[in-house]
Amino acid sequence: MKRPPPSLQARAVAWLAQREHSRSELRGKLLRAARRQAAAEPEAAPSAEELLEQVERLLGTLQARGLLSEERFVESRVRVRAAGQGARRIQMELARHGLKLSAGALQQLRDGELQRALQLWQRRFGRAAADDKERARQARFLAGRGFGGEVIRKVLAAAADGPEAAGGGEPG
Repeated sequence: MKRPPPSLQARAVAWLAQREHSRSELRGKLLRAARRQAAAEPEAAPSAEELLEQVERLLGTLQARGLLSEERFVESRVRVRAAGQGARRIQMELARHGLKLSAGALQQLRDGELQRALQLWQRRFGRAAADDKERARQARFLAGRGFGGEVIRKVLAAAADGPEAAGGGEPG
């Protein structure tokens, strides 16, 4: 005998147990799961509006119980992404989820941005660029990680000054 698929609530709780989710991200996952479940049982399938209402009610219940928290999601995402990404990239990722950093959290992220960029540059490159082409490649790498122009200029200038200025290393 085939076991029935897990309920939407069971799926949501399982996903939240793995990691924090934004409301919009969890909504998308739940709607996909509900549509697959409805397609498997077409005779008892609710309408698209009913599915959406069901998912929205479930999301409200999860938030009310403290299982779904956008504040925790933001904190978690910043903690995970900060070591390898700049403030811009983190802000863009949160915006895709319909969320924003608080002014204090954004300032804190920016305050440590130069040090994080230096550490990332050191891990990736470890030595100053030999020519303009390599310097541009290093700048593109940092820009792609969401670091701003001023931070990139400071990192590359520190790298040109020597390894100790660029975040450590043995004096040469």
